[in-house]
Amino acid sequence: MILAVVVHPANVQDRDGAKMVLSKLKGQFARLQLIWADGGYSGVLIDWVHKFGGWILEIVRRCDDVSGFKVLPHRWVVERTFGWLGRYRRLSKDYEELTETSESMIHLAMINLMTRRLSYA
Repeated sequence: MILAVVVHPANVQDRDGAKMVLSKLKGQFARLQLIWADGGYSGVLIDWVHKFGGWILEIVRRCDDVSGFKVLPHRWVVERTFGWLGRYRRLSKDYEELTETSESMIHLAMINLMTRRLSYA
């Protein structure tokens, strides 16, 4: 389940994009306390997240002694979600002119995914 979506241009750093996403979350989810991220989000963003929302940003690191592919706890959830979204034709490539349209397509894909799962339950 996606809590917030922000599609930004490629010239925006991931850490700055994370701030955009977290700005959408502030005040929306009272139970949100912990956020997992990969090593690209380490550094000053950890302190910013704590000051901004009172959340804990935990970096899930990969062990250096592991060679090849290894599933990392918590990070596979994001990659799995990207895989689900990639199955939707409009999201398989960047066809949209506006970032707002891309965000809407992501929301529609997740609505479709959730309604399918509810119908099987």
